[in-house]
Amino acid sequence: MRILLLLLFPAILPLALPTTVLAQKKPDLRSYEDSLTANGAQIVNGRDASERFEADSQFTRTLVRALKEPYSFEYPFDSLQNVSHLYAPDSSFRVFTWEVMVSEDSYRRHGAIQMRTPDGSLKLFALIDRTDATDHPLDTVTNNTYWIGNIYYRIVLKKYLGKNYYTLLGYDEHNLASTRKWIEVLTFDAEGKPVFGGRYFVFNAGDPVQPGPIDRYMIEYKKDCGARIQYDPDLGLIIVDHLISESNEPEKKYTLVPDGDYEGFRWVNGKWVHINKVFSQKLQNGQAPVPQPLKTPPRVGGHE
Repeated sequence: MRILLLLLFPAILPLALPTTVLAQKKPDLRSYEDSLTANGAQIVNGRDASERFEADSQFTRTLVRALKEPYSFEYPFDSLQNVSHLYAPDSSFRVFTWEVMVSEDSYRRHGAIQMRTPDGSLKLFALIDRTDATDHPLDTVTNNTYWIGNIYYRIVLKKYLGKNYYTLLGYDEHNLASTRKWIEVLTFDAEGKPVFGGRYFVFNAGDPVQPGPIDRYMIEYKKDCGARIQYDPDLGLIIVDHLISESNEPEKKYTLVPDGDYEGFRWVNGKWVHINKVFSQKLQNGQAPVPQPLKTPPRVGGHE
């Protein structure tokens, strides 16, 4: 039969062979995905901390096994819920992040960066949350083993002098009274290892906000008040809700809520330059520009 096929279709059969080879290379990760989806749900819905920790442990082991499959980078894990998984805009890497509730007032974050590799092998950086062990998270440059843990929902790629800068927008539930949102820049060093943070934020003289030199930017606000940090590609801006205290106590972060004004950051010569007032008039809820969805949207809602 093979000889007959070669005689009848000598030009067609060689063209079909590369497709067959590619099909053999593409892993079938659906069974892993089913397990990850079930464990992800249990991480969120477990009755107590022990059940959530066990689900987290199972999830981590299964994720590593799945990503060890050759060419797993191409597998999108589309049905995976409760865990953010984002591709970089240039598809050079993707990042998984999630959090586990220790108690109503305490959370722990986990994550991993998977790099794209030419031969489909696994190059993975585990993200180890050291937030609680970091005295000054806003002015500390970190790496994957000393990570300021948060759940990423957007990656913005910028370039300067031939180098790529990946700006990560993320959040963490923080505690019972307040939520935090973060902006930090991810780069890769000469050895290809991730570096989180750096002096990429510039505040102008006369700005009401003058945090001093910082390596990442963060807002903390009242739980469930819906404060936003989002990127608008048309304006080329990161837009941040301006916050005021409901009780005129701005030092108490759990009293801060959006007031309808917007601050922002614009990328200029390799820096995010602060803009004190993005719009000349206050916008009502729902009027702020909404960014286009990512190729792979975050699987945790309500935080952009």
